[in-house]
Amino acid sequence: MTNKRIPEWLKLDNAAKIFPPTSTKRDSKVFRFSCELKEEIDPKLLQKALDKNMLTFPFYRSVLKRGLFWYYLDYSHLLPTVHQEKEPICSPLYNKNKKTLLFRVTYFKKRINLEVYHVLSDGTGALQFLKGLIYQYLLLKYPSLQEENINMDYDASQYEKMDDSFQKYYDNKGKRKHTKIPKGFIITGKKHKEYQLQVIEGTVQTSAIISLAHQYHTTATVLLTAIFIKAIELEMTIREKRKPIIIAIPVNLRNYFSSQSARNFFGVFNVIYFPNIKQENSLEDIIPMIDQYFKTELKKEEMAAIINSYTSLEENPLLRIVPLFLKNFILKIASKISERNTSTLSNVGKINLPQELQEYVNQFNVFMSTNKIQVCVCSYLDKMTLSFTSPFLNTNIEKNFFRILSSFQMEAEITTNIWDKEE
Repeated sequence: MTNKRIPEWLKLDNAAKIFPPTSTKRDSKVFRFSCELKEEIDPKLLQKALDKNMLTFPFYRSVLKRGLFWYYLDYSHLLPTVHQEKEPICSPLYNKNKKTLLFRVTYFKKRINLEVYHVLSDGTGALQFLKGLIYQYLLLKYPSLQEENINMDYDASQYEKMDDSFQKYYDNKGKRKHTKIPKGFIITGKKHKEYQLQVIEGTVQTSAIISLAHQYHTTATVLLTAIFIKAIELEMTIREKRKPIIIAIPVNLRNYFSSQSARNFFGVFNVIYFPNIKQENSLEDIIPMIDQYFKTELKKEEMAAIINSYTSLEENPLLRIVPLFLKNFILKIASKISERNTSTLSNVGKINLPQELQEYVNQFNVFMSTNKIQVCVCSYLDKMTLSFTSPFLNTNIEKNFFRILSSFQMEAEITTNIWDKEE
């Protein structure tokens, strides 16, 4: 068997193509995973751990380049350097005038941060990178840990990690229904200066959320989506309630198609909720409506249709020959037209670590840049983190969300990066 060389460059996967032309200072298309350990970070050991982890994720050394027709990832000899957190959260990673890596690793006290430009990977792929980094760090930090006894449950080859699963499962048969999406309610308001992103996080018991969801005969994601919708609806005027609240829900396609890819492999569907102008809907009214959307959309044939719709862009013979600068213009217009949603809720789900490592880790969190309000959810053991990011000064929607949770006698530990007391 001959050894294949790692490719020197990669085409962008079909979810990544939209990010370069639509990245802005306000919305950098950068997301962050953080892992809080139980002891302060040793930066020298973290650098050594990162160096070792890079050997198993070689395409993380890629830089983004512009071709005549498409952007592409080009393998570089740049090496990442760990440094203490100093940039604003989810600061831009891509600079068209400078050759830079598309991720950064920082630390602050007990926390390790991984920030990734969405062109490189999605949340599931980046999480595998972070878990590998934590594994290498803990092995260096605690020599009593026996490497041979720890199963990281992710043994993908370098080629599997670089796989473009959109191309693998594209069949040009099942097509997504072209249902006209109404223009949703858009949250507006005064924004923070200098494109700063506000983060409000609440940590609750995972078991309490699941128990509450079971009381309503639904899932945790449906329950949280319904609470989020209710939190938004409470801030709407009668006139604003003539427009629906539309929540975009990202879906990990690896749950439907076998893939070990550490690149992008996700789809998105919309939940559309029409407020009742005459009388206010209760949470009990909203949950069944949302639950029905999830049951309708979360089917393999619907996910296959999403893959086909994403990949059809690249397969279009006319669009193939359009120069990149025109593609960028087309994609920007298409993005604005398609962005009819009010917000996004992304549930990464349960984060697992081998039992041997669990005692050293306190919790995880995840959030993403946005020009709207977005909530990201993840859980580790019995800690669920609900992370809101927003460019707006007004925090009423976030407050409404946690007040609804507290109405169920659910305690939430709230943290924030709000820097101005007046705000």
